[in-house]
Amino acid sequence: MYCPRRFALLSLNRDWNENAFVVKADLLHEHVHDGSHSFSDKNKVVRSAVTVFNDQSEYDIFGVTDCVEFVKDNDGVEICGLTGKYKVRLVEYKPKAPKGEPFRESDAIQAFAQKLCADHVWGCDSEAFIFYSDIKKRVRLPFDTAYEKYDEMIRSLISEMRELSENALIPKRKRGQKCSGCSIHDMCFPKDSEYNVRKIVMSQKGADMS
Repeated sequence: MYCPRRFALLSLNRDWNENAFVVKADLLHEHVHDGSHSFSDKNKVVRSAVTVFNDQSEYDIFGVTDCVEFVKDNDGVEICGLTGKYKVRLVEYKPKAPKGEPFRESDAIQAFAQKLCADHVWGCDSEAFIFYSDIKKRVRLPFDTAYEKYDEMIRSLISEMRELSENALIPKRKRGQKCSGCSIHDMCFPKDSEYNVRKIVMSQKGADMS
């Protein structure tokens, strides 16, 4: 969703590089997945790094959640290995909150993919939240009122990803694409030679003299 070209370079070329943004996010997720976020009390069971999937043909996706909360609820669903009924709540962790809006659409679509998987695995209608660590705030995502919108978005994205993968296509950069924070910027647009103002001026001067 951020950049189809980046997806293709990562998926098809296996290009990879890290910058400060990637490292910061990795450190946050290492902390979330280290087991310290898994606990139980009388009201809920919390588990981190839970693998989920949805093998329906229109999706066929899988991944690992940051955090799943099974909250006791008489109107909920039964969860294998747990006693009673539970409401399923997904929490995705992000290092930095956006400015001027409650959440990023790219964060929401990632959480919606997790919801599709969780609902398939546990036969539930899960809730989803983004936790932005810099402001220490949990934001509820509006999947109950905007389900069709996000479902249409993710189907379109999956279709585009499959087309690029099946045809081994690396698309051109989108018009207006913001690349300054991308970790593979230099791989995407490599420099043929070091930029040197003196060489440019001297070569131009030589051309003028000739």
